[in-house]
Amino acid sequence: MTDTERDSGGLPPDYDWERMQASPDFIQLRRRLRVFVFPMTAFFLAWYLLYVLLADYAHDFMAIPVVGNINIGLVFGLLQFVSTFVITGLYVRYAGRRLDPLADKIRDDIEKGA
Repeated sequence: MTDTERDSGGLPPDYDWERMQASPDFIQLRRRLRVFVFPMTAFFLAWYLLYVLLADYAHDFMAIPVVGNINIGLVFGLLQFVSTFVITGLYVRYAGRRLDPLADKIRDDIEKGA
């Protein structure tokens, strides 16, 4: 292996990256990623905006006690963290089933010089 191949991860330096990006597999991989990422991002931003708007404009609602000193505002704030972890878990599962197999195939094709 030459120094140039080692620096590029074992790939030939003249590999046709534009051809790979135009391949049906790569286009499918990008589509699958967008199908998950865009709706989930929109969902999370809407959920966060709802929390901010309620905190700013619905003081009485957010101050309703749930248990002891814990009120709805605190519960909603903590649910922001929970939703982040849930979305992360969903993405890991989605990527493992829908993205990683196709990415592995693309990587194998690149490494074989297809």
